[in-house]
Amino acid sequence: MSEHHEVVVLGGGTAGITVAARLRNAENPPEVVIVEPSEKHWYQPLWTLVGGGVFPKEESQRDEADFIPDGVEWIKDAVAGFDPDAKQVTLRSGKVLSYDQLVVALGLQIDWSRIPGLEEALAKPDSGVSSNYSFENAEKTWRNIQSFRGGTALFTQPDTPVKCGGAPQKIMYLAEDHWRRSGIRDACTIAFCNAKGGIFSVAKYAKTLTRICDERGIERRFLRDLKEIRVDAKEAVFTRMGDDAGEDVVMKYDMMHVTPPMGPLDVTKGSPLGEAGWIEVDKHTLQHVKYPDVFALGDCSNLPTSKTGAAIRKQAPTVVENLLAHRAGHPLTGHYDGYTSCPLVTGYGRLVLAEFDYDSNPQESFPFDQSQERYSMYALKAYGLPRMYWHGMLRGRM
Repeated sequence: MSEHHEVVVLGGGTAGITVAARLRNAENPPEVVIVEPSEKHWYQPLWTLVGGGVFPKEESQRDEADFIPDGVEWIKDAVAGFDPDAKQVTLRSGKVLSYDQLVVALGLQIDWSRIPGLEEALAKPDSGVSSNYSFENAEKTWRNIQSFRGGTALFTQPDTPVKCGGAPQKIMYLAEDHWRRSGIRDACTIAFCNAKGGIFSVAKYAKTLTRICDERGIERRFLRDLKEIRVDAKEAVFTRMGDDAGEDVVMKYDMMHVTPPMGPLDVTKGSPLGEAGWIEVDKHTLQHVKYPDVFALGDCSNLPTSKTGAAIRKQAPTVVENLLAHRAGHPLTGHYDGYTSCPLVTGYGRLVLAEFDYDSNPQESFPFDQSQERYSMYALKAYGLPRMYWHGMLRGRM
């Protein structure tokens, strides 16, 4: 029940597949295995547009087997434990894998049960509550938007790291746009309830989003973290955050899109690889701070940047370059500067493309002001990036 491999990649999502493909495309590729239990692979950035009625959810899903790189063994199992001192991982089946190098790309988990009432509300067809953060629930968002005839619509963002920090408000702009086009906008109260202290972390893009909210009559309720949903009463209970902490705030709703709290996987919480469950790596080399044969990237890491696929696109080449250099006994020259991107959909056919680094400095790719809404950037998000993902990134070509 034990076997040895040169490189073990834990996780067959965006980060794991991209790293494995790049390793196999290297001049002298090492032997690589991927550990991943799921038969399906999802392009999750599309779920915002599924929730907005642009695409069916099936457009975001492919068979995992179609993207396992040639020459890479796929172990259909899940990780149960780590022993980095012995350079071993244990799988749920009981099998033990030893390795020369380990790449941890396990992602994070969504804590649906942490908000009492949320799972009940999502399961109830007429609750008015939905979430784009799962393949199963995204289409319910669109049904709720279509059936809404006025009242109060809440859009929440929790006080935890989340996949794509801009996604909680993207669906809000799409909903507002739809209701305006449907002629019911004057009957709608729309509020963005964000546990954070502002609308966006980068000032250049925050200025644009604030203007958009002002122009479209969208209320902002900052420092409010969703604590409970009273399903039958259609009440959302928020905890006040920051200096205003005190009594809970109860808000009535007719429709609510919930971004649930997220955190590290249970299997990494108790591991020696990271404090509080996030895998601790050097933020520039992505090599583990204690175990030099371990690298990590993506949502499972402690990297102080937004958890996006765009970030992984820049992290993966750094991991591969430095892992191969480490195997050869050379200095690590790969450097990641914290680049991430958030395509902020602000309506149908409109998008602000935010790109920035660790220090919140814009790192824009195009020769124009990306803080302005553009159709071209919306088209890139809806039609260009998915194709680049399936045919380029996951093949190790970009």
